[in-house]
Amino acid sequence: MRYAVLGTGIVGRTVAARLASLGHEVVIGTRDTGATLARTEYAEWQRAHPQVGLASFADAARHGDVLVNATGGQVSVTALKEADAEHLDGKVLIDIANPLDFSHGFPPTLDPVDDDSLGELLQRTFPRLRVVKTLNTMNCQIMVDPARVPGEHTVFLSGDDADAKKSVRELLYSFGWPEASVIDLGGIETARGTEMLLPIWLRLMGALGHTDFNFHIQSAPPQTG
Repeated sequence: MRYAVLGTGIVGRTVAARLASLGHEVVIGTRDTGATLARTEYAEWQRAHPQVGLASFADAARHGDVLVNATGGQVSVTALKEADAEHLDGKVLIDIANPLDFSHGFPPTLDPVDDDSLGELLQRTFPRLRVVKTLNTMNCQIMVDPARVPGEHTVFLSGDDADAKKSVRELLYSFGWPEASVIDLGGIETARGTEMLLPIWLRLMGALGHTDFNFHIQSAPPQTG
């Protein structure tokens, strides 16, 4: 499978490396390839992962059968507009970003929030994309290696397209997520709930002093009789 990971930060690089390790053909998309390669951190990572290509957002989107949005949530719409609508039609977009707004300092707020979400905004803005929200409620290392956190814990799915969610579910299994750990919340509007977990996630990070944790949903068995 050919993947285009949009975003060159730690999240994008971590997901791209994992996809490449599973044998997928992977390109990372960026606004300016020259500026990205001039960053020491990225250049060092690229040397360690020569099989992962680097391209403009448009060229990456043209390459990828499946897109992964790992851009900052406040610039995700702009990045996808740069990717060009003709390269997006019918493709699955795995949205792992959060609409964190740092304009008033730390901790950030969410924008949009409450009656909208980044997942919905992307689906509304690019209606021919098949957006699936997932993996946005945890550290990027746990996204691709759930065994990093001992015991059972949960990853959520939100999206309107059943076939798209099925393909993303299969990808989660390949990352090591057990079938029982994947909870399908329903349509893309349910992304509001998972995005709104971020404020408590940030406070847990502060209280615990690290990011190696995740949420576990424990469900009681159905009542009979």
